[in-house]
Amino acid sequence: MNSFIGTYECKADAKGRLMIPAVLKKQMAVGLQDGFVLKRSVFQPCLELYPMSEWNILMLKINKLNRFKKKNNDFIRRFTAGVKVVEVDSAGRLLIPKDLISFSGILKDVVLASSVNILEIWDKNKYEQAIDDAASDFADLAEEVMGQEDSDDGIS
Repeated sequence: MNSFIGTYECKADAKGRLMIPAVLKKQMAVGLQDGFVLKRSVFQPCLELYPMSEWNILMLKINKLNRFKKKNNDFIRRFTAGVKVVEVDSAGRLLIPKDLISFSGILKDVVLASSVNILEIWDKNKYEQAIDDAASDFADLAEEVMGQEDSDDGIS
């Protein structure tokens, strides 16, 4: 599993192309040949960029769902709605398709935020708002998610 580190700002041009910051491009080097999958986030008004290897792992899990259950079929359809295979071009740019630009509300200023093994792509104003909205209850969330004493992974 490849993991990304950092939060980076960049600009989108009129065609929806982002110039990937050099530091992040180095982190993405493993996936540059295989390409990436870009999709709508389930919980936020942002996009998620999966290295193809991570996408394939996720698809193995999703493919185990029983498609003869309506809720599973509905989930798969919604989860994969708008999914696009994308590549970083030789100039280090990532083209975001227009339908995904519309979904995310990306205008010009963009934030690329690491989220373990994927990158989130945000309109800068929406990203700052989401961070501000979550700041007040982050301590409670951290305690609930990471503070469980019965976990055997050693995280404390």
